[in-house]
Amino acid sequence: MDGGARRAARAVDALRRGWPVRVTGDDGVLDLLAIESASDAALADFDDGVADVLLAGERAVTLKLTNQRAAAAPGPVRLTGAATSVAAGLAIADPALDLANPLKGPFRTQATGGEAAAMAAMLMARHAGLLPAFFVRDATGEAETACDAVDVDALLDPARLHIAARARLPVEASEGAEIVAFRTPEEASDHVALVIGKRDASPPVVRLHSECLTGDVLGSLKCDCGPQLHAALHAMADAPWGVLLYLRQEGRGIGLVNKLRAYALQDQGYDTVDANLRLGFPVEARDFAIAGRMLELLNIPRIRLMTNNPEKVARLEREGVEVVERIPLALPTNKYNEQYLATKRDRTGHQL
Repeated sequence: MDGGARRAARAVDALRRGWPVRVTGDDGVLDLLAIESASDAALADFDDGVADVLLAGERAVTLKLTNQRAAAAPGPVRLTGAATSVAAGLAIADPALDLANPLKGPFRTQATGGEAAAMAAMLMARHAGLLPAFFVRDATGEAETACDAVDVDALLDPARLHIAARARLPVEASEGAEIVAFRTPEEASDHVALVIGKRDASPPVVRLHSECLTGDVLGSLKCDCGPQLHAALHAMADAPWGVLLYLRQEGRGIGLVNKLRAYALQDQGYDTVDANLRLGFPVEARDFAIAGRMLELLNIPRIRLMTNNPEKVARLEREGVEVVERIPLALPTNKYNEQYLATKRDRTGHQL
């Protein structure tokens, strides 16, 4: 499994650098070049004609390339001979360019050539923080970088997470706090837990907080992440004890750059749900199994979960965590995040 995870990590790195990658699944083999990081020279080496394009199913739905039945559970879609340049590929893949390129197509679709490989490619793009869109060809010649679809599962397996370091960390909410860092051998991002108060036999107050650079650090008013983070820490300080799980899953798991793309789409009038779908991502791309593994490593089987999202309760319980209580976290709104919070309430089931 270690070898498979290493192969997937190298492939993700290659995609970010604009290098071609071969992905093998149980139903086919695909050569892929990420559109966002590619150059025209790399594309010419990859395909000297008119290249096929592989898109996430959600993006294909936006472009009306799937029928109604397929749109209910969209999978990757391959467009035949869709692009002769990186700019042409980006015009198809990047929704921020839709207004500048309103007349797309007509496109002809074909079988992906490997559904398992295509699905793995979409996971790799999201993990790399790239748009989920590729120049694609059937495998030919030798591959400099290659992995199997199951290698991607190995790379993202939360069971590989372990405690790397821990230390006392006085914070504004609690001078006796302890920070615990978690990592996997191949990953660059480390998750952390902040333990507040003195541990006892009672279930702690736990908050799952996904990284939000704009809200946590820069004080963005577009979301409520920063205020939620600090309110949660103070609530834990008032409880017997608590644990903040800080998950490195920016933008609900789509990465910082893609989150900023979603912000730009929101400025065009789309809500947070539709912005993610237009980019080609699911509405919720976070992996809550990571939080379950962190709690397991901390030997915390029972918790009081501080969240407005009942889905978090369900997802953690599926990971074997007993949620004995859901604690709401209510904060005032402002004129910049009112629509964001309304979308959470109306479209993703948050109880605000």
